[in-house]
Amino acid sequence: MFAVVRVRGSAGVRRDIADTMEMLRLNRINHAVLVEDTPSYLGMLQKAKDYITWGEVDQETLTAMIRKRGRLIGGDRITDEYINEKTAYGSVDEFAAAVFSGEVKLEEAGIKPVFRLHPPRKGYEGIKKAFNEGGSLGYRGEKINDLLKRMI
Repeated sequence: MFAVVRVRGSAGVRRDIADTMEMLRLNRINHAVLVEDTPSYLGMLQKAKDYITWGEVDQETLTAMIRKRGRLIGGDRITDEYINEKTAYGSVDEFAAAVFSGEVKLEEAGIKPVFRLHPPRKGYEGIKKAFNEGGSLGYRGEKINDLLKRMI
């Protein structure tokens, strides 16, 4: 499972790339979504690589994202009581483990699929260069967890 974060804004974006980011639900800077590792999503990520960054999220970071930045439809925070009441899982940690393994999707529990994150502490490395060139864009593998922890 990939975590995808929008790094750059919408000024001067080609229409097809803007459509791709809209399909990924990345409408604003510092918004994050979770996507599965499928060829269609990989193609979308590759198309928008100059405006987003992505990598494999770990379970600890996913749990922190759902607990701290996840929101219910209506804007309320996610609580253990809500998860226990609306799903078959007893806590947010169990639910996050199920999301991580692919058993359940966020939308099935009434959770918004987009995480509105803070800008990263200490800032981005540079929003015009690829990650492997010292910037912030494109694929970053496991290092996405470091970025997400700075943004939660």
